[in-house]
Amino acid sequence: MLEELFLCLNGYNSVSESQTTCPSLRLLQITDNQLQDWAEVRKFGLLYPSLSTLVLANNSVDSVGDTKETLEHLFPNLRSINLNNSGLSKWIDIERLNFFPKLVEVKAKGIPLLQSYSTEERRSLLLAQLPSVMVLNGGAVSNGEREDAERFFIRYYQDCPEQERPERYRILVSKYGHLAPLAEVDLRPSLTMVVVRWGDRVETVSLRLEQTVGDLKKHLKGLLQLPNGMRLFYIDREMCSMFGPEELKCGTRALHSYGIRDGDEILVVPRDKSRCSSSGL
Repeated sequence: MLEELFLCLNGYNSVSESQTTCPSLRLLQITDNQLQDWAEVRKFGLLYPSLSTLVLANNSVDSVGDTKETLEHLFPNLRSINLNNSGLSKWIDIERLNFFPKLVEVKAKGIPLLQSYSTEERRSLLLAQLPSVMVLNGGAVSNGEREDAERFFIRYYQDCPEQERPERYRILVSKYGHLAPLAEVDLRPSLTMVVVRWGDRVETVSLRLEQTVGDLKKHLKGLLQLPNGMRLFYIDREMCSMFGPEELKCGTRALHSYGIRDGDEILVVPRDKSRCSSSGL
C-alpha cells in the first residue's frame, strides 16, 4: 500500500524494469539524480500506473520523447510534474506535456529553453502553450491571466515567418483573430518646464505636477540653495497681465491644480520681503 516514494540524491542515471508494478503509488520524488534520457523516465509509468505527482527536479532530462497515445497510456493519472532545472531546450517538449490527459500542474523553472526570455515572456509563453494547466510554477492561473498570455502569444509570433510559428499560434488565432500591436504607453510622470526667478537669478526647472506646493518648496530649496522662509508666486505667462501672480500658499495642494504649463514662471520671494504688487513682479 505504498503511496509516496522519495529517492533523492542517489546518483541514479537509469531505472530498472520490473514485472511487478505498484498500483498504490501516488507520489514519486526522484530529485537530484542523473536521469537524462526520457526512455528511463517513461518506465515510471509502467511501474506506477496510478502515479499522480512526479517530481523530476534537478535531473538532466532533456526531452519528453513519446507520442500522445503512449503518454496517455503510461501516465493516465498524472496531475503534477516538476521539471525544474531539467535539460529541456525545445518548445516541442512543452507542447507534449499536453499529452498527459489529467495534467493540471507544471513546474519548469531553470530550463535551458527559457534562459533567453524575460520573466514576463517565460510565464506567458509557457501558459499559452499549456491550456489545461491550472497551476504554473507554483502560481494559480486565473482566466484573465490565461487570456492575457494567449493574446501575448499571438502578438509574439505574428511577425514571424509562417514556418516558424508553432501550431498553438494557429489555434489561438482561430480563437481571438489577428491582433493589432499594443500601443506603447509611457506611464512615467510628465515633466513641465518652468522659469524660476530668485532675485537676479533665473533658472529653468523641470517640475512633476503631481507633487505638492510643500514638495516644490523643498525641491527648490535644495536645488537652488535657497534659505528657509520663502513664499512662492505662480505667474501664468498668458494671464498674468489680467490677473497678476498667484501665491502658492497651501502646502498640500498639488501643482497641477494651478494649471501650470510649460514656460510659466515661479517667483521666489523671501518672507520678510514678500510684500509685492503685480507691477513689481
